[in-house]
Amino acid sequence: MKPLHAAALLLAAALVGCAVPEWQKPGTPQAEVERAMGRPTQTEPLPGGGERLLYSRQPAGQQVYHMDFDAQRRLVRVTQVLTLENFQALRNGVDTRDSVRRMFGPPALVEKVARFHGDILTYRILDNGEPRQAHVHVDPAGVVRRVMFTDERLRDPDPHR
Repeated sequence: MKPLHAAALLLAAALVGCAVPEWQKPGTPQAEVERAMGRPTQTEPLPGGGERLLYSRQPAGQQVYHMDFDAQRRLVRVTQVLTLENFQALRNGVDTRDSVRRMFGPPALVEKVARFHGDILTYRILDNGEPRQAHVHVDPAGVVRRVMFTDERLRDPDPHR
């Protein structure tokens, strides 16, 4: 068997086992979703006895999915939450490191800079198909102080063009 053919077969076999969050249907039992999707990045209790499974594609990907289940452990909805609007909705002085982590999961990167005393939680997002980064500034007490956005350069432009 040629190496290229073998690699194509391995890729096809791997893709067959991949589950896509958006393809999960409401009403599907939680155990079935977890079997298809694998272990979630984190879980959070929901009001009324439900549970949220959070599946993150950070640090390389630009999606974080909330998969919400009711008290009977049936899928209610799937939501991709790494959006510009969700980061813009964060409240300076009110939201905390914990509330950010519950909403978005672990960041792609935690940084420090000289002009801010605290951590900067960086998440990779897509904004209308364009790669961007959301930077959430969290002070030493764990309170969100600022949210900033930058474009993400995935590759340097060709200097010979």
